[in-house]
Formats: sequence, structure tokens, C-alpha cells
Amino acid sequence: QKHIMFKDVLSIGGKPGLFRMVSHAKNYIIVESLIDGKRIPSYQNEKISLLRDIVMYGNSGEKRLNELFKAAFELEDGKKIEIDIKNNAQLQEFFAKVFPDFDRDRIYPNDIKKFISWYNILINKQITDFDIDSEETENNEETK
Repeated sequence: QKHIMFKDVLSIGGKPGLFRMVSHAKNYIIVESLIDGKRIPSYQNEKISLLRDIVMYGNSGEKRLNELFKAAFELEDGKKIEIDIKNNAQLQEFFAKVFPDFDRDRIYPNDIKKFISWYNILINKQITDFDIDSEETENNEETK
């Protein structure tokens, strides 16, 4: 099985988990779930986002998701995040360690739950190189 790069990981609004694109047709793409490996079509009207493009709000500016995953990875020594996701206070306390400056008015407990869920999926799949730039450079080398 091909190693999945962080820059290729997708989130699809309304669908749980994370995906990678397998192929594309005229009006849709075929994606594969990183949770169970099932392949499904995803259409243009669905909210498809590359994880590398997602930012979270801080009081003094936004932070990219990959930077926050990197911080969580260091905080957790590369292990999965084990936390009671039903406890909002614990969620916020944990997230404050990852992103001390996070905007508590704009980042809700559900956002933190999603962050943890996505992070744990990535760890399960051994997608731990959260550096977008290093991947870009590798790809540019290959195309020359």
C-alpha cells in the first residue's frame, strides 16, 4: 500500500473521518476512507477541503492545521490523544496546550473533537510528516 502524504488528505463536510483522493471524473472524485478503506464518490457540491488548507483561529492570527498537528504530535510523543471527548473543559484544557492562543469564541468543543479525531486517524495511518513545505520540495525535485 502506497504511503499517504499529509498534503493529500481530505475532509468532506458531513462525512466522518478523513479521505484521500483515488481518482477523478468529470463531476466527482473517488475518495477512499482512511478509517475503513471504503471507496465512495464525492461530488462537487460537497464541501471538500484539503487538510493542509484548513486554519484555526487564534487571538493573534490563524494557525494552519498542520502546525497544530505537529504541536500535538510533540505534546503526545507521537502517540494518539487519549482524552474524554465528552468533557468540554478537558477538551479546552488540552487544546490550550496545543494552541495556547486559540480563540475560545470561535473554536468550539466540537472543533476540538474533530481536531482530535482527525489527529488520531492520521497517527493510526502513520501519516506523521506534517510539513507541507518539505513535501512540496520533494515533489518539485521529481518533476525536474
